[in-house]
Amino acid sequence: MYQAEPILVVAASLAMNKYSGGFWVFVLCAVSISGAFFSWAFYGEPSIVGSVFALFTCVPIIALERGALFPRLYARMAALSTPLYLIAMLIVTYILMYLGSALCRVLLGWIGYHTYESWQELAVLPASAMFSALGVSLVVSFVARVRELLGRDVFLSLLIGRYRKPIEEERVFLFIDLVGSTSFAQEFGDIRAQQFLSALFATFAEPVRRYLGAIDDYVGDAAIITWPMSRGIKDGNSVKCIFAILDLIEADQEKWIKDFGRVPQLRAALHGGPIITAEIGVDHHKITYFGDTVNTTARLETLCRTLDAPVLISSDLAGRLEFDSEIQPEFLGTHAVKGRGQTLGVMALKRAAYIPASTNFVH
Repeated sequence: MYQAEPILVVAASLAMNKYSGGFWVFVLCAVSISGAFFSWAFYGEPSIVGSVFALFTCVPIIALERGALFPRLYARMAALSTPLYLIAMLIVTYILMYLGSALCRVLLGWIGYHTYESWQELAVLPASAMFSALGVSLVVSFVARVRELLGRDVFLSLLIGRYRKPIEEERVFLFIDLVGSTSFAQEFGDIRAQQFLSALFATFAEPVRRYLGAIDDYVGDAAIITWPMSRGIKDGNSVKCIFAILDLIEADQEKWIKDFGRVPQLRAALHGGPIITAEIGVDHHKITYFGDTVNTTARLETLCRTLDAPVLISSDLAGRLEFDSEIQPEFLGTHAVKGRGQTLGVMALKRAAYIPASTNFVH
């Protein structure tokens, strides 16, 4: 049986850590301000030189931890045991800080700022600068980790307390389920199945960000993606998202077969409508959604197997969307949905360019 290297799974998960331009603008601003504050604290006044030093020493560390700088190196370190990872991270972090500081001093010297008197001084990284860079990098990385754990929209909503009181709103939900996950686990084992799911969910990240959605939760072998109604129907974002995910999987068929012995096959359902959004919990806070819309989406996804259609959308939501010419909606009639108490119009979504991926095993 084929066994992929653990580093492949770690590297795949790093794809979820590469944030958009907005994240890096935040990083640059936060680091620059910290550098100016460092200059004020140690030299009596804030200065542009302090900001530049902070950028050269902090940003490479954050980029490494985010998987944007030397992703293969970081993937190898992340695959180590915790003690070895900490030692390796400290060594690499110091090297990056030293090189960043030295390069910054040389460049500033070329443009007339005398930040060192001798090459011996250039070779020494001041302890104050080192601890300051480490502190700022740790804080920014911690905030990024929390944001990553909760999700972009949830992080901001929890931060401002938007849902402390339940709010009625309209949202679009996309449920995506992996076909054949049980048989995969039986053949390859539970650990291998989890690695397969981790790589698959990492694939979702870029299309979800591109089409302005948010991954709300992972439930077993399924992912729940959501949009505020206006954002989900604008330009068909919610529909484009699922087909972008299918495109990515199809484009990497050979890699999937090489790494895991099969290409993921998905079932997906789209529905939208009114829900109640609220922040719940005491020790562990979570923003959750209540209402018939969520339940209907889940039950619509189960119809994919019955109707032999990989992508379904409710007629209610389809009526609020304008489909691209390449999307081919096909009305499949009305169907009773368990627990809904009434029938639901269902449409299959297809695209001429999409060919379902093969699920053949490679032994």
